[in-house]
Amino acid sequence: MERLHRSERYFQLLVSNVTDYAIFMLDPEGQITNWNTGAERIKGYRADEIVGQHFSRFYTEEDRRLGKPAIALATALREGHYVAEGWRVRKDGGRFWASVVIDPVFDDGALVGFAKITRDVSERRQAEAALIESDELARGIIDSALDGFAQLDEAGRIVRWNPQAEAMFGWSRAEARGQVLAVLLGPPGEPERLAVELKPGVARGAKRGATRQSEMINRVGARIPVELSVSTLTVRGKSRTNVFIRDLSEKIQIEAQLRQAQKMEAVGQLTGGLAHDFNNLLQGIIGSLDLIQMQAGAGDIANVERFVQGALNSANRAAAMTHRLLAFSRRQPLDPRPVATNPLILSMAELLRRTVGESVTLTFELAPDLWLTLCDPNQLESALLNLTINARDAMPDGGNLLIRSSNMDAGAIKSDNWSEAGGGQYICIEVADEGVGMSPEVLEHAFEPFFTTKPAGRGTGLGLSMIYGFARQSNGYCDIRSEPGQGTSIRLYLPRHVAALQEKAGQADAVLHALSSDEFVLVVDDEKVVRHVVVEVLNQLGYAVLEAENADAALAAIESRGNLHMLISDIGLPGMNGRLLAEILRERQPGLKVLLMTGYAADASSATGFPAGMELIAKPFTVNALADRLRRMLGDGSDQDAIDGKA
Repeated sequence: MERLHRSERYFQLLVSNVTDYAIFMLDPEGQITNWNTGAERIKGYRADEIVGQHFSRFYTEEDRRLGKPAIALATALREGHYVAEGWRVRKDGGRFWASVVIDPVFDDGALVGFAKITRDVSERRQAEAALIESDELARGIIDSALDGFAQLDEAGRIVRWNPQAEAMFGWSRAEARGQVLAVLLGPPGEPERLAVELKPGVARGAKRGATRQSEMINRVGARIPVELSVSTLTVRGKSRTNVFIRDLSEKIQIEAQLRQAQKMEAVGQLTGGLAHDFNNLLQGIIGSLDLIQMQAGAGDIANVERFVQGALNSANRAAAMTHRLLAFSRRQPLDPRPVATNPLILSMAELLRRTVGESVTLTFELAPDLWLTLCDPNQLESALLNLTINARDAMPDGGNLLIRSSNMDAGAIKSDNWSEAGGGQYICIEVADEGVGMSPEVLEHAFEPFFTTKPAGRGTGLGLSMIYGFARQSNGYCDIRSEPGQGTSIRLYLPRHVAALQEKAGQADAVLHALSSDEFVLVVDDEKVVRHVVVEVLNQLGYAVLEAENADAALAAIESRGNLHMLISDIGLPGMNGRLLAEILRERQPGLKVLLMTGYAADASSATGFPAGMELIAKPFTVNALADRLRRMLGDGSDQDAIDGKA
């Protein structure tokens, strides 16, 4: 019995000393019969103030009118347990949010009262309310966002889908929820690619906040260019992927319009400068020819040679300008071959030193193990000379000029404008000066044709545009780094060539090839003047010549003749082009030597695909240049005096 009394005493001490819970007893009518320390702390009443009072006084006036205290006791008696949450009132009239538990207490089967436990959970409720408010705020922001939004579960299924996503793709929220996003919006045959792009960027080593461009389809199957921003968060222990989707269609359209506007502005600048320069050159040609005609008519030929030379000089300058324009548009016919760049640079050293003058100190830093590259060596020499001249002009008071070569992997090339440099290896040729430098405004237009900051008569504005076009046509790039007063560094990147350097040994010592009596050279060009010039050069070299104005006439003409020794044809023929004519004839006669001529041809902008024995010469060319090319290809060691006499 003593042990029982001790146990009851300990229990009473336990209950009375619990401070986080209000624990008290009610009689069957709801009158309070005892009161613990926690009840006093939470509700504010001392035991002598509250014992004997009805527990309904803790309820709000609204709840008492609704009879909630009686309902609570009836529920506990009927179901054996009552649990609820609601507002309760303290002694001072203040309200708190309570978690309530009421259990009936029986003694030998008779109801003796109720045990009631109350806990103040106001802080928890405030936290939940704040969480709900935050969630509603986030939902409101997301639902009003101008970008589409989808939240995905761990399986990639859509759990949230905002109105903008509905408008963008045509799927309602009810239709989209539960669908796998990569399957719903992935282009046909590409859901796996889209699934990879929907993986969080941080997990894949990308910068936080980084975006990526992709393509999705809408409900009707139309492709939409999009920008994706992907991130993850953990909600109640579960991973969620947030995907913001921005429709780039309008942006791409605006950028295209801007590029077109810039292109038209550049074309306007180009044609204006071109007309000005060509009018000057044509004036020199026309004026010289008029004077020749006048003096020849009067029988005075003493000064004819001087006027002929003037016309030729103007024509050659026009030809050089055309080559530069074609290089800028990346349509200049090139003669790419494996090039050891360091020897090429060193071979130009003396010329470059004379070009820059004594006030400029020229230094070379050439990588001893520089890789080979594949490019047109003549164009590379021209590019180096142009860059050197620009550097000299940027240092009117003299200074240091550095030409450096190095090997570089694509990953080490830092350029904001060269997206193609994703892999591979390149050689880098850098020309760095200590000159006046360029402002950001000048730098932005540096590669545009006819743009120059030099005084009138000091430059055409085509140098850098020609270099840029040569680099891009050679599958490389040209990059400028410059600041006002800090000098300029221009880097020319050209792709590494891994094949062995093939020297054209023995070409200079070619043996004269004597044609047999039935061998001839076929010349095809729809321009009669050009065709007659080529025929005349061949006649001077002693070759039998057959000429035709188009490919069909050429094929018909050779049927009745003997063996064809060489084909010389323009590429841009009416009907069948010269390249196709050459291929047909080489199928009939493998190893046939072919020289193709072009002023412009998109399919002949690079000769990298030409087989052995097939070469390209760019119009306009001089008679001597044509004769030299024919001697080299035909193996003709004859004297040049005959050509020089006619030229």
